[in-house]
Amino acid sequence: MTTDVQTEILKQVAEIFDKNIPFHNLLGLNIQHYDKNGVEVVIRLKPELIGNIYQNILHGGVSATLLDVVGGLTAFAGLVSSRDDWTYEQLEKRLTTLGTIDMRVDFLRPGRGEVFTGTGRVIRSGNRVSVCSMEMHNEDGMQIALGTGTYLVG
Repeated sequence: MTTDVQTEILKQVAEIFDKNIPFHNLLGLNIQHYDKNGVEVVIRLKPELIGNIYQNILHGGVSATLLDVVGGLTAFAGLVSSRDDWTYEQLEKRLTTLGTIDMRVDFLRPGRGEVFTGTGRVIRSGNRVSVCSMEMHNEDGMQIALGTGTYLVG
């Protein structure tokens, strides 16, 4: 069961990540879906994001950033859904400490495509640290990159 507090804080987090973080705006990150059951973040290829001008492929740093954003959002959703009795203030305070501890990226294929979508899932959700798995696919469903991240959530 999703509480009003859980729904409201995740809505606020999506707004912050989608609209208020300058680097995300520079990249053109767009949160398509975010709730306690999942996240979907999209980046569209534009000339500024190309890493190989000869093959017209997405820069690996952009791929890693997309996976990291997905991981952070996934970790926070895992924290939010870990209890039904969170207050808005408790979750808001936790959000201010959200950060990446460690992340690994496996680049499986060159970043060919026009639209890249990142999704994630929680592997382990703890009170202070969460571990997530993230994937990035192009518009044809081809998996481009895979990530595993450890996130501070409290």
